[in-house]
Amino acid sequence: MNDTAEATGHPAPDGQDSAPDPVAVHGTVAPGYEPVRDAFARNFTHRGDRGAAVTVHRHGSPVVDLWAGTRDHDSAVPRERGTAQVVHSVTKGVSAAALLLLHQRGRLDLDAPVSTYWPEYAAEGKGPTLVRHLLAHRAGVPVLDRPLTPEEAAHPGTGAAAVAAQAPVWEPGTEHGYHAQTYSWLTGELVRRVTGASLGRYVAEEIAGPLGLDLWIGLPAAEKDRVGRSGPVSAPEHAGPGLLLRPRRNVQDAYRDAASLTRRAFDAVHPPADENSREYHAAELPGANGIATAHALSRFYAALIGAVEHGPRLFAPATLALARTVESQGPDRVLVVPTRFGPGFMLHGPASPLLADGSFGHPGRGGSLGFADPESGISFGYVTNGLQRTVTNDPRAQALIRAVRGVLKG
Repeated sequence: MNDTAEATGHPAPDGQDSAPDPVAVHGTVAPGYEPVRDAFARNFTHRGDRGAAVTVHRHGSPVVDLWAGTRDHDSAVPRERGTAQVVHSVTKGVSAAALLLLHQRGRLDLDAPVSTYWPEYAAEGKGPTLVRHLLAHRAGVPVLDRPLTPEEAAHPGTGAAAVAAQAPVWEPGTEHGYHAQTYSWLTGELVRRVTGASLGRYVAEEIAGPLGLDLWIGLPAAEKDRVGRSGPVSAPEHAGPGLLLRPRRNVQDAYRDAASLTRRAFDAVHPPADENSREYHAAELPGANGIATAHALSRFYAALIGAVEHGPRLFAPATLALARTVESQGPDRVLVVPTRFGPGFMLHGPASPLLADGSFGHPGRGGSLGFADPESGISFGYVTNGLQRTVTNDPRAQALIRAVRGVLKG
């Protein structure tokens, strides 16, 4: 692989003819993958990135490993290779893998009622809810009638009790809608009931530890100085071909309406937590507050689809096929756009374009993304400290994906 230093990207293919100051891009790229480095640099000069990292593996080996910008969104401290970020809903993909591993090992039946493992969950007519419904955002409990405070949300027993007592807003299994916040307690409590361990501990012992990943759901105190501060950053109106950073009117209306399922789902924790606080980092919210490096995300997904150096393959072929099986497809009651989900993973589609039809993974609010594409052997991790107003389709991640796709096409 080639060491890189200053990189500015090639002249803008999307009609932008300005010449911003260059950004120092650090890391390595394998021969032929230089367009990914160029796209990464242009994320800073043309797409509003502040501090970020991207890693790509192919067939288990890294071919791109880059970082640039600042450690924090609000400081000038240079970013380092090991800087980690809160990756928001990218965490859902890691949590889904934990549940599918339990299924692979014969400890969790996706076609069993959730109440088989968690009897209290049958309250308010939720007895027929299957485990696969819970994983695929079909459980009908994306909202809480009484939102939890950040302190309550961080207490796993409180969150689990609240979601168990919640009446569904649609008949479980009949429709789907993104369980933005409640996914944390649904998956976390299910793992605890099956294993006796928290989901964060299970991930540490069964996934992150064996693979040597800088990835945590519940950050240990010893790692607290690894995490860069994140926060909102502005983005240009046009960030790339076909990507207009202005949401459709119906989506805007849904987020503005305090009574909509959209707002209620995202406001299931209210007021919002301070995502840069030590308390938030230490909490275990398996749908929202995972912390990782780009390298860890890419290596994690590489291990789902094949062999990696010095680490186990996680998914057997049958589990990999299951991860990509469509469970939910079409209009999303919460996100107000068509979405596609397998049992936990978001699948390639218009709302969240990944590399190709067979790709699976999960985006995070503000920009971060992790996914794998078994057919090409590609796995991908992108993290950023500059949060733009995106939930599933960030222009910076999309620019990197287009560059990877172009490299593969030769």
